[in-house]
Amino acid sequence: MKEEMEKYINENYDILQEYPWKKYPNYATFKHKNNKKWFALIMDVPFQKLKIDKDGIVGIINLKNIPEIIGGLRKEAGILPAYHMNKEYWISVLLDGTVSKEEICKLIDISYELTK
Repeated sequence: MKEEMEKYINENYDILQEYPWKKYPNYATFKHKNNKKWFALIMDVPFQKLKIDKDGIVGIINLKNIPEIIGGLRKEAGILPAYHMNKEYWISVLLDGTVSKEEICKLIDISYELTK
């Protein structure tokens, strides 16, 4: 699903997609061209770093949202406190099929709007 989300972002927004970390060559940031603000970060992380008792690695996308809504979102399966970002404004969404593609696309749209 990681590739599908990258494709969705690239087809729907005029953005900068970058891979800024040599140590993590598949971590992609998505930024506005005009203000360079991030609205999405896609990466692969171990389940255990997300406090999920499972072995292996999972793709996630970090997205910005409205603080008043984040608490409710985190009650949904597959939506977690943001990994390595401000947890008041950001969430991490599993890209393993737990959250539907449609829901993730809506969350991407919100993040894009909040950061433009």
